[in-house]
Amino acid sequence: MSQDDDRKDDDRKIAALDALIRGARSAVVFTGAGVSTGSGIPDFRSPGGLWSKNRPIDFDDFYSSLEMRREAWRRKFTMDDATRGAAPNAAHRAIARFVREGRASVVVTQNIDGLHEASGVPRDRLIELHGNGTYAACLDCRARHELTEVRAVFEASGDPPDCRVCGGLVKSATISFGQAMPVEAMMRAEAAAREADLFLVLGSSLVVYPAAALPVAAKRAGAALVIANREPTDLDPYADLLLRGDLVEIFGPYADAA
Repeated sequence: MSQDDDRKDDDRKIAALDALIRGARSAVVFTGAGVSTGSGIPDFRSPGGLWSKNRPIDFDDFYSSLEMRREAWRRKFTMDDATRGAAPNAAHRAIARFVREGRASVVVTQNIDGLHEASGVPRDRLIELHGNGTYAACLDCRARHELTEVRAVFEASGDPPDCRVCGGLVKSATISFGQAMPVEAMMRAEAAAREADLFLVLGSSLVVYPAAALPVAAKRAGAALVIANREPTDLDPYADLLLRGDLVEIFGPYADAA
């Protein structure tokens, strides 16, 4: 295919995307790490990503071992320092606009960086399947703990604090390997997928289940399925439209347009 043909194909795909978005009234936007790489948040699964450098700490190990809890918090604060100042990019702002205009009913995200909320997506329209890394919570009573207070104790003593309410273990409010997925969040996401007229997958490799089953559920219920990702996914054969490339470039025109 010539460069002219490539450009024509890209233009055709962008036009098709635009028509689907403008016609949507109950879209679900499903996002993965690829949405936030444009904000300087590292990917996890790609070559050279975080999981190639550090084996993830299993939830059972965190729960049973003080040494593993120390290591988990050390990694957490190292990552926070590396990504301090990260802000929503144009793709985040475009998604927030889809919600604001009533085209998207909810945003379902695998990300834990809090950038969707920072971009303006209301809490009640945001489903965080893997939790939120911008604060901590007690594993027993779920009391919220701010990271600044956890870090102060950790750096002063070498150990993370116990819950100030019940004395339980405090952990970043994210879902770790081996930890049960949040039942209510999954139920909300599944219901939204079944009711969607458009299901947009942005920046997800679609390898983590049960979350990766949501696009198929939406498609089977009648939604148009768009997958926008740098690399191919196993669900590409189900898609009505496939987009490759930088998500900031693809969705940037929607971010601040009138």
